[in-house]
Amino acid sequence: MTKPQSYLVRMIIFLAAACASVFFLLGPLRDAFLANTGLNSVILGVLLIGILHMFRLVLMLRPEVAWIESFRRDGLSVFSGGGPQLLASMATMLGERSGDQFSLSTMAMRSLLDGIATRLDEGRETARYFIGLLVFLGLLGTFWGLLETVRSIGDVISGLAVEGDAMQDVFERLKGGLQAPLAGMGTAFSSSLFGLAGSLVLGFLALQAGQAQNRF
Repeated sequence: MTKPQSYLVRMIIFLAAACASVFFLLGPLRDAFLANTGLNSVILGVLLIGILHMFRLVLMLRPEVAWIESFRRDGLSVFSGGGPQLLASMATMLGERSGDQFSLSTMAMRSLLDGIATRLDEGRETARYFIGLLVFLGLLGTFWGLLETVRSIGDVISGLAVEGDAMQDVFERLKGGLQAPLAGMGTAFSSSLFGLAGSLVLGFLALQAGQAQNRF
């Protein structure tokens, strides 16, 4: 059996590299985060939950691999302890057999493999949902910020009046009015930044988790 330790090491190394990048870009990232604290906090929360889910997909394979190796080595004595989860059906079928013959028919093996594949696919579907959710939240922040920008620019243009005012006062009002559109652009681009970066991180972790499951 292929153990998932190598995939866990790759995931940890990738996360360490990502954290190092965040450390070196902490100042600009902090300013981008403060542009829309609420939505960016949701994005980072989804990212954290997604990372934990990816590691869970790989870590849940370790007891299954250990059970198979123990069964091949010790036989039915493995049933005295806790049984596996993904291979619970196979453990039950083998535990009900007597003697030293532990063969399974082709139909039974195919049914067991289909059941295992279905349970693994459930985890992959959840992983894909987290990735899509991060992209959606990033786009949501983008359109939210653009709407604020368009509305603010409209207010600035409608508030400009040169008649009877000094040109210096007009420029001062223009500079003050442009603060709101710039804030809206900050909301748009910061949410896109965190959403797309988070989906990139989860995408790599999902790739490693999928490879570990395929090898299993």
